Amino acid sequence: MLAMNYRGPFRVRAAQKPYPEILHPGDAIVRVTRSCICGSDLHLYHGLVPDTRVGMTFGHEFIGVVEEIGSSVQNLSVGDNVIVPFNVACGKCAFCKQGLFGNCHESNPEATAVGGIFGYSHTAGGYDGGQAEFVRVPYADVGPTIIPDWMDHDDAVLLTDVVPTGYQAAEMGGIKKGDTVVVFGAGPVGIMAAKSAWLFGAGRVIVIDHLEYRLDFVKKYAQCEAYNFRSMEDPVLFIKKTTDWFGADVCIDAVGGDAAGSALQTITGRKLMIQAGSATALHWAINSVKKGGIVSIVGVYGPTDNLVPIGNVVNKGITIRANQASVKRLLPRLIDHIQAGRLNPKEIITHRVPLEEVSDAYHIFSAKLDNCIKPILIPPSARQ
Repeated sequence: MLAMNYRGPFRVRAAQKPYPEILHPGDAIVRVTRSCICGSDLHLYHGLVPDTRVGMTFGHEFIGVVEEIGSSVQNLSVGDNVIVPFNVACGKCAFCKQGLFGNCHESNPEATAVGGIFGYSHTAGGYDGGQAEFVRVPYADVGPTIIPDWMDHDDAVLLTDVVPTGYQAAEMGGIKKGDTVVVFGAGPVGIMAAKSAWLFGAGRVIVIDHLEYRLDFVKKYAQCEAYNFRSMEDPVLFIKKTTDWFGADVCIDAVGGDAAGSALQTITGRKLMIQAGSATALHWAINSVKKGGIVSIVGVYGPTDNLVPIGNVVNKGITIRANQASVKRLLPRLIDHIQAGRLNPKEIITHRVPLEEVSDAYHIFSAKLDNCIKPILIPPSARQ
């Protein structure tokens, strides 16, 4: 089968790999019809995530058709069209029982770091991902959700990660009616976090980024304020001034370790890699939020240390909430939001690229070319 193949930092290609096999009675094999390149995939692409091995297939955002099922699978049938959450979750451990599917304790040998994630290095279990024609899906009775007949499949593929992650970012912010919410990062997750903030009652939503085309997009899509930090002397000072010197009620870090904006953070976190990515956006979030406010983190950092102003967290009485989105828990309400027209995920898709051209797609997305917001990959069989 054709699949994305990782060859080292900034080097990916489409290559032939063996067809996946049923390895456990609870497995399913899914024929992929759409997969996405996620901003989190760029952390892998840029070499920022430990134990990302040559030969791996990325892709934790995909939907498809069930081709085979293991002998114990009861909730799926061959031919079902399914949303596959990016979380690989057993459904039975103590964390899954709490709805914390992103923290499953059984799906990843490195479970003290994170639950299992499709296509996200061996620190997340070493599972091959969905930027391929076919993918093995463990715990097939737990994660996969049948796509409603009325749902556009472009909307469905964005329910595998980007919509739930943006929505959970807003949820973790504990947004109350009238709150001022600041989102750092106007990538797909930041866009969805800004859009979702209104659903929780925000009175004002501000997005900070440095790419004008993304700022223009989020301003229109999420009906929010959008500002370029390159035009500011200090983003923290700007946010303080515009909130009567109190700070925002909620700040969301939707950037993670690839953040720009600080030479020190960039050198130590992205060039020398002596910390787990550049923590610039996290610094701004901590320093911009009001005393007693909430910082919500969904941006991806590595599992090692970061330079973070923890003293400011303590002295300001800040609450920090962070996690991988628990997709399965959120799907029912997100499907309802889409059906009601409150969310229109497919509108953020800007590029549809054949899987054979995955190398070009990564380059375009990584280099922020051609006003790319969200690229999806289409395997050959889905184009017939």
